Amino acid sequence: MAHDQVRDKLALGYEDRGEQTVKNIARPVHVWRVLLNGSVVARRASRRIQRWYWQGGALSLAGLAILVATIVLVPRLSLNPQPTRASIRPKDKPALPIPSIPSIAVLPFTNLSGDPDQDYFSDGVTDQLITDLSRLPGLFVIDRNSVFTYKGKAIKVQELSRQLGVRLVLEGTVRRADNRLRIAVQLVDAISGANLWSQRFERSPRDIFAVQDEIVKRVVTTLGLMFKLGQRGVPAGGRAHGTDNLEAFDDFLRGIWFAFSMTEAGHTHARRMYEEAIVLDPKYADAYVALGFIYLEDWFSQWTRDPQTLNRASALARQAIALDDSLPGAYQLVSMLDVFKDRRYDSGIADAERAIALDPNSASGYFILANILDFSGMPGAGIENLNKAIRLDPVNRDFYLLEVGFAYIGMGRYSEAVLVHRRFLARYPDSMTGHLQLAIVYVELGRQEEAQTQAAEVMRISPQFSTKAALLVFPLKNRVLSVRYGMDCLKAGLK
Repeated sequence: MAHDQVRDKLALGYEDRGEQTVKNIARPVHVWRVLLNGSVVARRASRRIQRWYWQGGALSLAGLAILVATIVLVPRLSLNPQPTRASIRPKDKPALPIPSIPSIAVLPFTNLSGDPDQDYFSDGVTDQLITDLSRLPGLFVIDRNSVFTYKGKAIKVQELSRQLGVRLVLEGTVRRADNRLRIAVQLVDAISGANLWSQRFERSPRDIFAVQDEIVKRVVTTLGLMFKLGQRGVPAGGRAHGTDNLEAFDDFLRGIWFAFSMTEAGHTHARRMYEEAIVLDPKYADAYVALGFIYLEDWFSQWTRDPQTLNRASALARQAIALDDSLPGAYQLVSMLDVFKDRRYDSGIADAERAIALDPNSASGYFILANILDFSGMPGAGIENLNKAIRLDPVNRDFYLLEVGFAYIGMGRYSEAVLVHRRFLARYPDSMTGHLQLAIVYVELGRQEEAQTQAAEVMRISPQFSTKAALLVFPLKNRVLSVRYGMDCLKAGLK
C-alpha cells in the first residue's frame, strides 16, 4: 500500500521482492525494497530515460507509428481487422438497445455503374450523407466505420437493427454514366421492415450537392425533426457543402479513396488529389483538413523526415478553421497537434470537445478526446468517452479496447488491463502497441516471464523498436509516469 502511494511521487528506486510472509499477518503481502539511491544500472537507466523524455527535434519513430496513428487511422484499421478469434459469434451477441431519440444507420450505397473504379464516388456519397446527418441535433447516427463493414453483404434490416441498435436504415444505389447521375434511395423502419420513404433522382452530376441536401431534408422531414432543427437554427436541408465545384469535390472523394489504402504510395496520391481540389477551389475547407491529416499521418508513419511536416499540418488546420469554423475534423486535427506538437494538454481537450459539440455522432471524435484525456492524466474520463465511441461504432468495439487498456494502466487497474489487452490481441495479434502495453502491465504485476514474452512479440513485429522512440510518442503530461513506463520497457527486455 505504501508503494502504491509513493511510487510516482518520490525519486526512489524499488526492487520487487514478491510475496512475503510477515509476522502477525495471516496472508502474505507484496513487498518492495526501497533503493534510496537506486542501483547503478537503475540510476543510469532512469537518467537515460529522462533525457529521452525531454529530447526534442526530429523523432525517430522506428516502427511505433501504430502507437499514435491509431488516433487518426481508426477508419482504416477498423475496416480491416484480423479474423476474430473471440468465443462469442457476432450473431450470439445480445441486441443493442434502441436509443430514445431517432436513430439511423446509412448503409454504403451500391455502385451500379458497372465500373469498380467508380466505387470511390458511391462511397463518397455515403460518407457525405453520414456527415450531414450526424451533425444534426436530436439524431443518433451510427459511425461510418461500422456501416462500411456491411458493404456488399446481404443482411435483413431487422438483423441490422439488432446488431447496431437503430430504428431506421437509409440505403440506396448510385449510377454515374453518360453525363447522367441516377440515385435511388429509401428509408426503412428496421424493426418492422416497412418502407417509410423512397425516391429516385436523375440529374446532371453537377446536381449531386442538391440531391444530397434533398435526401437529408426528406429524412429529417420523415422523422419529424423539422421543428426541432428550426428551433436550434440548423438548416433543414443539411449543412452547407464545402464546395460548389464538382471537379474539386471529385478530387476530394478520390483523395479519401487513396488515403484508405494505408500505404505510402496511397498517401502520395491522396495528397495530390487534395492539393488539386484546393487549387480548383481555394476556399474548400474540407480539403485543407484532409490534407492536414495526410501530413500528420505521414509524420506518424515516418514516411517523411521533413521537420516542417507538423507545422504544415497545423497551418492547414488553421486555414480550414478560418474558412469554416464549423468543421469538426479541423478541431480534431488541431487537438492532436496541441498535444503531439506543442504539449498543450488543456487546449487539446478543449479543441477535442469543440469537435464533438459540432458532431456528437463521431466515434473518432470521442476516441481522440479519450486519448488526449489519457495522456493528460484523466483516464477515468477517457473511458467514459471510449464507451460513447463504442456505442456509435459497435461492430468495431474490440478496436477501442487498446485505448481502454491504456486507460486502465493509467488507473493502476493492471489485472483488468491484462484481460482487455488479451481480448484486443485475440483480434489484432500483430498490434505492436498491444503487445507493448501488455509488457508494461506484466512488469507492473511482477510477472517478468510473461513481460519478456510480450517484449519478444514487440521485436517480432517491429525489429527496430526502441524505448527512446516509445517515450517520444507517448506524450504523457506526468513526467514521472512516463519515465516509469520507460523503465518497464527496459525491465521487459526491450532496448
